[in-house]
Amino acid sequence: MKALLRYRTGLLLRSQRWLAPLLLYAAFLGVGVNVGEPVLGALGFTAAALLPVTAWTVRICLTQEPPAARNVIAAAAGRERAHLAALVTGAALPALVGAVAVLAVTATGDRRGVTAVAATTTGLLAALACCLTGAAVGALTGRPFVRAPGWSLAALVLGSLLALVTTGSPAKHAMTALISGARTATADPPWLACAGALLLAAAAAALSCRATARLE
Repeated sequence: MKALLRYRTGLLLRSQRWLAPLLLYAAFLGVGVNVGEPVLGALGFTAAALLPVTAWTVRICLTQEPPAARNVIAAAAGRERAHLAALVTGAALPALVGAVAVLAVTATGDRRGVTAVAATTTGLLAALACCLTGAAVGALTGRPFVRAPGWSLAALVLGSLLALVTTGSPAKHAMTALISGARTATADPPWLACAGALLLAAAAAALSCRATARLE
C-alpha cells in the first residue's frame, strides 16, 4: 500500500492538477477570513471551505490516470487497493493544507475567552470532519458511479452543498459547534462530528472500492 500511495502522490504532484483546488481554498480564506476576527467563527469558515476542496481533489485522483495505466496498476496491485490509494491520496493533501490553515487562523485570530490549545483542537477536529465528509462526497460522485465529467462535476457541487447544509451531516454539526462557540466564546471540540465523518468516509470508500471491482 505504501508503494501505491507514493505512486498516487507523485502522480498528483507532477500533474499540477492540485493547484486549482488549492487556489480555490486560498481564495475562500482570503475572502472569508480576516485577521483579528473571533477565532472560532474564522475556524468554522476555514473548515467548511475544506469540504468542496477535498471532494474536488479526490475526484482528481480518481480520474487522473489514463485507462491503460489504470489497468496496469489494477493488475499489479488489485483494483480495489489501487482505488483506495487514490481516495486516501485525494483526502491527505487537503487535510494537510487544512491543518496548516487552522494553525495560521488560530495564531492571527482574536482568541479572547478561548485558549490557543482549545481553539486549535476544535479547529483541527472540525477541519478533519469536513475533510472526511468531502472525501465521501468525492468518492460517491466520481468513478465508478458517475463517469461523465460534466455530470460528475455537477454531482460534486450539489453533494458538497448538501453536505454543508443538511441536518445530520458531520460537517454541518462541526460548523454549528464552532458558530455556537463563537457566540459564547466557548470552544467545544466536535468529537462526535469527527467520529461520524470517519464512519461516513469509511463507508463511502468501501462502497466505492467494491463498485470499482465489479464495474471496471
